[in-house]
Amino acid sequence: MDSLVAALIEPFAHDFMIRALVMSSLIGTVCSIFSCFLVLKGWSLMGDAVSHAVLPGLVLAFVAGIPLVIGAFIAGLFCALATGYLKENSRVKEDTVMGIVFSGMFALGLVLLTKIETDLHLMHVLFGNVLGISQSDLIEAGSIALICSFIMLIKRKDLMLFCFDPAQANVIGLPVKVLHTGLLVLLALTIVSSLKAAGIILVIAMLITPGAIGFLLSRSFGKMLIIAYISSLFSCLAGTILSFHMDVATAPLIVVIQTVLFILALTFRKKNRSQKGVQHVG
Repeated sequence: MDSLVAALIEPFAHDFMIRALVMSSLIGTVCSIFSCFLVLKGWSLMGDAVSHAVLPGLVLAFVAGIPLVIGAFIAGLFCALATGYLKENSRVKEDTVMGIVFSGMFALGLVLLTKIETDLHLMHVLFGNVLGISQSDLIEAGSIALICSFIMLIKRKDLMLFCFDPAQANVIGLPVKVLHTGLLVLLALTIVSSLKAAGIILVIAMLITPGAIGFLLSRSFGKMLIIAYISSLFSCLAGTILSFHMDVATAPLIVVIQTVLFILALTFRKKNRSQKGVQHVG
């Protein structure tokens, strides 16, 4: 027991681990909240598209000498808006358009990254580096995460209705187009806030899995939010602490833990449904 307590306390003796744990908590919070809307709306592929599309924005922002988060946000939002425009003005289906836009922008980013000398480390861009978070990174990304979390919680009822039934939202007078654009902006900002910790590739898992877990284990949106938050926060903190002791990459370990939690939730739901079926037959 003493050894377990010592293992849990040891990371707090290092400043970089304290920053990593705080950052993990912040991105775990914002990703869990947004994942509920993402799952309800069926925008999993949109999240994948925006996360990949930010790469050229990162490179061009470095060249222009502006904050990387600004370039990433502009590129991500451009991808989302371009997908919507092409969907409305062509016969091609939305998932096909998304695949073309995000793969094209991601490829452009890789070309720029190999031809332009930057301080960006490809592996860190792709998979994140939460243990390398600086104080300025924490303040910058953490502020974005907190603002996004606050907005989504304040407007959760409107966003929930829009995601669940846009037609009903329009009938009762909600500004559907504003909510649609606002959700895209929040998606881009959420991804931007999580980039340095989770990377382009793994952030999408953190944006989907918590909401999927909450969806499996609840029948109301409020409970879905709570379950998503608990599972996301647990996996982020546990993954960060375990990565310190195991000397493995943090973000992939967080995603592995979330995947295990999803499998457990799926197993529990199937077992619960089968038991109810047996009782009903009896």
